[in-house]
Amino acid sequence: MRIKINFLLLIVLLVGQISIAQQYEVIEEVKIDAKVDKSQSGRTKIDGVAAVVGSFVILESDIDKTLIDLKNQGIIAAEISRCQLLGKLLEDKLYAHQAIQDSIDVKDVDINGMVEQQLANIIEQLGSEKKAIEFYQKSTIEELRQELFEIDRSQKLSQEMQNKIIDPIEVTPDEVRQFYNKIPKDERPVFGAEVEISQIVIKPKVDEKQTQAVIDRLNTIRRDVLENSSSFASKAILYSQDPGSRSKGGLYVINKKTGFAKEFKDVTFSLQEGEISEPFETEFGWHIIQLDKIRGQDRELRHILLIPEVSKKDVEEAKVKIDSIRAKIIKNEITFSDAARLYSDEKETKANGGKLFNPQNMETRLEITRLDPTVYERVVNLKNDEVSTPFMEEEPRTERKSFKMIMVTNRYDEHVADFVKDYSRIKELALREKQINAIGKWTEEKIKDNYISISMDYKDCEFAANWLKK
Repeated sequence: MRIKINFLLLIVLLVGQISIAQQYEVIEEVKIDAKVDKSQSGRTKIDGVAAVVGSFVILESDIDKTLIDLKNQGIIAAEISRCQLLGKLLEDKLYAHQAIQDSIDVKDVDINGMVEQQLANIIEQLGSEKKAIEFYQKSTIEELRQELFEIDRSQKLSQEMQNKIIDPIEVTPDEVRQFYNKIPKDERPVFGAEVEISQIVIKPKVDEKQTQAVIDRLNTIRRDVLENSSSFASKAILYSQDPGSRSKGGLYVINKKTGFAKEFKDVTFSLQEGEISEPFETEFGWHIIQLDKIRGQDRELRHILLIPEVSKKDVEEAKVKIDSIRAKIIKNEITFSDAARLYSDEKETKANGGKLFNPQNMETRLEITRLDPTVYERVVNLKNDEVSTPFMEEEPRTERKSFKMIMVTNRYDEHVADFVKDYSRIKELALREKQINAIGKWTEEKIKDNYISISMDYKDCEFAANWLKK
């Protein structure tokens, strides 16, 4: 039996929901006028309704936008029909509709945060608010903001509904074994070549004078806001070095599960509304935070990030340090893992001897073809226990430079799945199949229970699910 995945579910897994914010990446010749559509007969028709699911309407232009989104993500759109795209949208809207029926809570403050981030990205890419309005054929920036809000809200509802369906699902060891055994030997999955990698990272030390200068500057900004009622948001736009929030006045909405630095969250959750923190440090630099609002578990905040300058001398000293560490390892004066524990400046890997983990399953085996290109170049020709020459990397957000060297501790050649050696990956496949089956069963039941109308233009489609209720 060959492992099969529902096409619509595969597309959902690959690209998620449609996002108008991604369309600015499309080159001009594929830009689509959402209000007109050329039929095969050559006649022009006004943007029409393709389908209705509960209270949600799917327009012809929604299908066009989904097609653009797939092209943006490198998926060969020529192999995907409009029937398949409509099927995906029907599935999305069914999730969102049922989420509302089940009273799944989606907070406006979360959606607003997403919208502001998207707007900032759009405006940055297109150059101005005016160009953004023109590109999306809106009258005002507020009209564009409202459309983004509706799209993001529907997306969030859909995702939360999917999570509600699949999160409780687990697989037992016996189910994993049954899944593996039912796959014919000549059809078992082939896993690509993998490696286990350890690394040592040395970051240039920042001169104390530069650090103090940054702290003093943050304190000056803080006093100006507190004593002179200056706008914290304006200060963030002018001075913050965080590209992710500067354009929106340092705004973030987070909770305790948000993937921010521990120090950042600790300070945020220690503040009262309106309070501004003292300067504090994270791996990204020095911050001050103003807590705007407390909304249940969520905190709406603004922050300013300043990064101390690193001198050429500091960079050179870091290079000398990592070269000397490598020399000790080569001479067998110290093992790579002990050197990582003693000298590495990377908190995440230091304690375990520099070992890298796959963040999805927390295993040490990493597929070579999925490595970061910079790492791949240095790993592909390394032998086991060979230490790479040090190389410099730049952190994308802060532009902080660091030096790194890598050692391959184990290699695994491309191979057919083995139940014992590849248990965790086979378990993932078994879980995925069980989740897909659960979603399929849920979809089938909800199609029967909800109002669904499909345009006559799509009555001949062969959908994966029974949307036509035949």
